[in-house]
This record gives sequence, C-alpha cells and structure tokens, in this order.
Amino acid sequence: MGDPVQLKDDGNKFFQAGDIDKAIECYTKAIKVCKDKKVLAVIHRNRSACYLKKENYANAASDASKAIDVDAADIKALYRRCQALEKLGKLDMAFKDVQRCATIEPKNKTFLETLRRLGADIQAKLKTTFSTDSRVQNMFDILLDEEMEKDKREKAANNLIVLSREDAGAERIFQNNGVPLLINMIETGKPEMILAAVRTLSGMCTGHKARAMAIIHMVGVDKMCSIMAVDNEEIALATCNLFQCINDSLTGGDTREYGKEEALVLDAAKDLKTILLSLLEMVTSKKVSGHGRDQALNLLTKNVPRRDKKEKDNTKALFTIDHGLKKILKVCGQVSELPDQLSMTENTQLIASVLLNKLYDDLKCDPERANFKDICDEYIKSKIDPNNMDKTIHAVNTISGLLQGPFDVGNALVGQQGIMEMMVALCGSEREVDQMVAVEALIHASSKMSRASFIITNGVSLLKDIYKKTKNERIKIRSLVGLCKLGSAGGDDYSMRQFAEGSTEKLAKQCRKWLCNPQIDTKTRKWAIEGLAYLTNDADVKDDFVEDEPALKAMFELAKSKDKTILYSVACTLINCTNCYDKKEIIPELVQLAKFSKQHVPEQHPKDKKDFIEKRVKRLLKAGVISALAVMVKADNAILTDQTKEMLARVFLALADDPKDRGTIVAQGGGKALIPLALEGTDVGKVKASHALAKIAAISNPEIAFPGERVYEVVRPLVSLLHTDRDGMENFEALKGLTNLAGYSEKLRVKIVKEKALPEIENYMFEEHDQIKQAATECMCNLVTCKEVQERYLEDGNDKLKLLVLLCGEDDDDLQIAAAGALAMITAAQKKLCSKLTLVTTQWLEILQRLCLHTNPKIQHRGLVIIYNMLDSDDSELTKKLIESEMLEILTIIGKAEDNPKRQEPIDTARTCLVKAMELGLIKPFSSPS
Repeated sequence: MGDPVQLKDDGNKFFQAGDIDKAIECYTKAIKVCKDKKVLAVIHRNRSACYLKKENYANAASDASKAIDVDAADIKALYRRCQALEKLGKLDMAFKDVQRCATIEPKNKTFLETLRRLGADIQAKLKTTFSTDSRVQNMFDILLDEEMEKDKREKAANNLIVLSREDAGAERIFQNNGVPLLINMIETGKPEMILAAVRTLSGMCTGHKARAMAIIHMVGVDKMCSIMAVDNEEIALATCNLFQCINDSLTGGDTREYGKEEALVLDAAKDLKTILLSLLEMVTSKKVSGHGRDQALNLLTKNVPRRDKKEKDNTKALFTIDHGLKKILKVCGQVSELPDQLSMTENTQLIASVLLNKLYDDLKCDPERANFKDICDEYIKSKIDPNNMDKTIHAVNTISGLLQGPFDVGNALVGQQGIMEMMVALCGSEREVDQMVAVEALIHASSKMSRASFIITNGVSLLKDIYKKTKNERIKIRSLVGLCKLGSAGGDDYSMRQFAEGSTEKLAKQCRKWLCNPQIDTKTRKWAIEGLAYLTNDADVKDDFVEDEPALKAMFELAKSKDKTILYSVACTLINCTNCYDKKEIIPELVQLAKFSKQHVPEQHPKDKKDFIEKRVKRLLKAGVISALAVMVKADNAILTDQTKEMLARVFLALADDPKDRGTIVAQGGGKALIPLALEGTDVGKVKASHALAKIAAISNPEIAFPGERVYEVVRPLVSLLHTDRDGMENFEALKGLTNLAGYSEKLRVKIVKEKALPEIENYMFEEHDQIKQAATECMCNLVTCKEVQERYLEDGNDKLKLLVLLCGEDDDDLQIAAAGALAMITAAQKKLCSKLTLVTTQWLEILQRLCLHTNPKIQHRGLVIIYNMLDSDDSELTKKLIESEMLEILTIIGKAEDNPKRQEPIDTARTCLVKAMELGLIKPFSSPS
C-alpha cells in the first residue's frame, strides 16, 4: 500500500518541482493509507495548496477544512481556506478565516493586507446589495405612482425587466416583496403595467426552480390564465413566455443545487399537471380571447409531445388526449359565420390542427392510435344531425381540421359511409356557409392521389357547377381551388394532366386575378395562393406567375400579414417556382425498360430545365421574395412547422445558387433569417439552410451579412456541413464560409475551434479533391493565428506540420499560397516550430528553396518570410545550416535584384533576411562600391 510519510515527502518534492498533478496523486495515496490524524491533517493541508495552484477552489477549501478540524489554529490551512473561499465568492467566510490568522500572528503583513482588502470588498458588495434593494423599491414606487410621468414609468418598467434577467437582481426583487407589488401592477389593468409585470416575472422564473414554484403559488395559475386570456396579442404572448419559463425551470432546465432547500422544490409534478389542465380549460372557454386561445394551444404544442422520440414516456400526450382531445376538436370545428362561436384569430384553427398532428405523432402503438381515432369518430358522429345543419357543418369543419393535421385520421373519417355523400350534399345546400365549409373539406380531402381520383369522378362536375352558379366570391374562389387541386393531382409529371390543354393556365389566371384584388378580404385571397400552390406544379403556370410582378408582390404582402395560415401555401408555391423539391434521378436504362413493359414514365416539362429555373429565381428576387421569407421565418413556432421550415430552407438555397444574387439576399435580411432555419427543424431542412448560409458566408462581409452577435451563431451550422456524410459541394462551401469567418476576428476563430471544427478541417487537407483540399488549407491558414491551433501544431506525435510543409511543395499555385501562408504565420508566432519544421521531412530545405525561387511573387514572398522566421528563431544550428546551404545564394540573387513594383515584397524580404544573417554574424557586410 505504501508508507504515508514517504508518500507525503514524495508529494512535497513534486510540488517543489512544479509537478502539481503528481503531487496530488502522492497526497491522495497517502490519505488513503494514513491512520495518524496529525499527519493526515498535514497531508490535507498540502493537497489544499496543490488545488489552489490548479484553481480547483472547492476542493482546496474542503481539504483545508479537514486540516482545521484536527487543529483549529492551523494557520496555513486557515489562510489557504481563506484564499479558496475568496475565489468562490464567499467573502464573509474568507474574512473570518483571515481574521483568525491575524489574531494568531498579529504582525503578519500578508494577513493584515488580506484583512483590509476583504473588508473593503465586503463593504462594496453590501453597498451594491443595498443600492439594488433601494433601486428595486424606487422602481416599484415610480410604477405604482399614478401621477408619475409616463416616460419615467416606462423607464422604470424596462429597468425592472432587465434587473429580473440577472440572477442577483431577480433574487433582490423576490426578497424585497416584489411579487405582491408585481401583482398590484397587474391589478391596475393598464396594458403597459401588465406587460412590465409579466415580463419581470418571466425573468424571475427563468432557470430557478424554487422561485418559479413560489411565484406559481403566489400569483396562482388561474390568475396567469386570466391574464393570457385578455384580448391583447402582446400580453397573451408575454404570459405564454412566462408559462414557458416556468415549465422549463420545473422540468429540468434548472440544474443548480439547492442544498437544504432541495426538498422544498423537488416535486413539481402537481403544479405542472395543474398548468396542463388549466390550459386545456382555456382551449374552449368563452372568456378567452382569440390571442389567448392561440397561446394556450401553442403551449400545449410545445410542451405536451415528447421532444425526442427516444424518450419512452408519452403520458402527457395520453393525458391530454383523454382530457382535452374533444376540446381541441371543438376549436377545429368552429365556423365563424355561425352565431355563438368561440373567439378566434385567423391562425387558431391551423394551430389546433398542428397540435392534433403532434399529439397523434407522439403515440407509440396501435391501441393508442385506435383510441385517438375512436374519440375523433365518436365526436364527429355526436355532431352529425340531419335536423340541425349548424351541428353538421361543425362536424364537417372538424374533419377539415383533422385533414390538415393527422391526415390518416381525417382520411379514415372521410372514407366512412355517408361522410363524403354528406359533404357533396352540403355543396348543393342553399346556405352559402354550408357550401363554403363543404368545399373546403373537399379541398383538404383531395390531398392524396387515391382520394383525388375519387373526387375527380364524383366532385369535378359539382365544383364546376358551384363555380358557375354562385355569386359569392368566397365560395367561388374555394370551388376554384378545389378544381386547381384536382387539376394538379399528377404533380409535375407533364404526361399526367387531369384537365384539357390550357385549363390549368385559365384556372391560374383567375387565381392571380383574385390575388391582386385588394377589395377581397385576406382570408379569401389566401385561397388564391392555395390554388396556385397546386397549379404551379405545371411549368407553364409557374412561368406565367413569375412574369406577373403585381401577383408576386401581392403574394409576398399576404405572406407578411397577420394571417399566418397562408405560409404553407406560399412556401409550396415558391418550391414549385424554384424547382427545389427532391427529384428522383431518372436512369435512362430503366426508362427504356419501363417503356418496354408499358409502365408509366414521368416526363419533365421543357420549362423545368435549368435556364428557365434561373430566370424564375431572378424574377422572384426582383419582386422582393427575400423580405417576405424573412417575415415568414419569424412566424409563430406552432404554425411554422418543421415541414414548412424545410421548404423555406430549400427556397433560400435555390435563391442563393448564383453568387451574384447573394448580395441581394444579404441586403434584404436573408442572412439573419437563415440562422433559425439552420438550427431548428427537420434534418434535411437544417442541412439545406446551413448550405445556403455557407454560400452567403463564403463571399459576404460577415459584419453586414450577420450583424451583431448573430455572426457567432453561423459557425455551428457551417461546421455541421463538414461531416463526412455531407456531399462534396456542402463540404467545400462550408470550408469557404469558415475561411471567410476565420479571417474576420479572433473571437470567431476561437468559436470555430470550440465547435470542434479543427479535426474535420485537417481531414479535408488530406482530401484527394483539389478544390476541397485547397479550401481546407486556406481555412487553416486563417486559423493558425489562434493560440489553440498553434498549440496543436506544437504537440508531438502528429503529422500536422509535416502536412503543411508537404502542401507547400504541391504544383497548384493557390494551394501553395495557402499552405506557405499558414507556415509563415505559424512559424512567426511559435519559434519552436522553426526547429520542428526541419525534423518532419527530409525534403524541407528543397521545398523551401522551391518556394523562394517561385515565379509567383505571392508564393515567393511567403517562402522568404518562412526563411526570415527561421533566422529569427534563436536556433543557432538551424540558422547556420540555412546560410551554409544554397539558400544564401538564393537570398543574395533576390536581394541584389533591382526594385520592381510587381516583385517588391519578395525583394524587400530577401534583403531583410540578409541583414538578419549579418546581425547574427553568419555573413559579412557587403563592401560598398568605390
């Protein structure tokens, strides 16, 4: 086991030699075998000193305490604990320890100086604390004083919000009776006061489980729900954020240790269940505004389904289905034209459909899905009443909601006996509202080919009849969209046209006409885009549409409107116009085989070729597509589904294809808009958005393309494209983008290193593909000024430096410029590498000579800078070896050359090298001519 005293002595030797890790190892072994309490105290005290050196202050304080437990007057242990506690921010405890030290040794200058300094620090901290307390109280006094000027109250509200976002500030507000005062602010009923109070509460709840639970009980879940229920979009959104902060803190977002308080804040299950039930209650409450209902549905969408399908627990989804599925279905079935309906916004029903889809998607097995379908089936049947048309159209509208959410459930309901017939019968009703709801249901039901073919047989003549007879524009446009959808059932397959030649163009022309008519309400005009989303599968239609600039601008304006149910249709239309959907590769041999066996072969439209697509992209950019996309990306998360995000990412990538267009994308805010798309959504969507970011980052000024702190968020998406499962073009453009960022600032270089990009970049420097190898080397050239990168080159046992030297000997000029540039910068920064460079390959001198003799002045200049770095490296053997080689002759020839503006840099550097050699006494000065 070992002698504890011997181990202690060994530890002391290692400590004196500066090998702290070995010292800790010896002391730890000694502690395990030592039985003598006094010796053990000394070992703990010594190990405490080691931990102080390692800046492991928690362990340093713990070891010092163990020594003090044995001898309360152990002055060394007391002072070490004082140092550790000070670093841990526990100033009052550190002050007590040094006070004891000063009592034992009253003349010790170190103790007296530390005592004075800590006393001053504690006074400053108390002053800050008291000033914060008084500031908090002062803010509340201003806010609750009705006679105070509006500007002062607004400033106080903003200060309170900012203060609550810092942990110390939030704690001061909480301790200073802040929550009751915030409730008083809410009770005033003034929107600006409610907003300030709710946002302050959000800050206080963020990342602090104990405070979040206390605030729930002090404010009350019902009170919070009633605030969210008010008819004010800003207040509803702020309260939604408060609920989200509470949920995140209670479900594991808060990782701090609470010590003795842990038992008080451990179980949040009851509060979370109360919140969930209250939100479900809000879904169908008549007292809740449309904005409040939207936010309740949003919170359910975000927090009920599992975030990762690998998690086994989906009990929240099952609980929500049992207690709230019928309530969500009720929202889907609301028909605003009927009396006594729930208050809703343009987006409410779509958010409800998204929630239904997420709940259904979260189910793990067939019995759970069967239960979901049974509840929906039972609900629909309970609403169908031949004697009550209002209830019946509610049932049909609910089916429409399901067809936009879990399509399989909606499709199964439509397939049931009598449902389709009922929808067809409603189309023939005299009531316009019945016709409108039925036509919408038919449109949603024909999303699959099989269902579309059924409706083509049964519904086309019916829709045409409605279209011709009705005078109501809203029904007319919906029936037209139904025809559009059926007309495009074959997708972009030119051979699968459902209607006669020219019919789809006529339908599209009518859609564009409605789209450009500002007298028609937004809710109706959005159906025109819905129609175009289907019709633009036809290349003739998409070509006509992009030529119609007023129609494009009208669509973009609608995309920016408050009605966000339009986003999916706009995204679909843009996908079709830019042809950026996934296309199956058609293998000619298989086409011949299919024709021989009389199988259907898809045909490409002549206008779907590359030059036509490029023209359409230019038209879209000219019409302002980027500003519309930027607004769309900011939409509410529940409406902006992962599928829609993926489509927007695809569109951005298609628009960024031509380098000439990237300036336009940056100028209209496209760079900023791409960042959230690259960080959230489907895997495919994130890759597409990251690729578009890489294209922009490669050639744009990062400061302009990604202003402020956003530029740091771009790094991770670009690094994700370096993985080997990404294709060559994605690798190449990510490297080009990172090269540009790495050349911008040291902070960005550090960020790239932190994102673990270095191993990937180094791998691509070995790549066989010339352009990728060059891009990786250029990226490394910009990164070598970073200290952490230099340290990797200084490490022994790797080929990093060897690779750079060998790349300098390649034949490609651009690759040589990058490799020689990296070598020049890194040898200037780290003199040790100059000596190491001579050991990595026997060809080093030959490679450097070739660089210095190169016809390209850029390469020659870099080679000569490397030579200068080697002469300046303090390695006398190396400098002697260089001057004794042919390098002296090369330097002399270049240095004696006449001044030449085209080659001045290499000439000047060669002369500097010769001057350095003279200073080192390796060569004699030139004799001046007589």
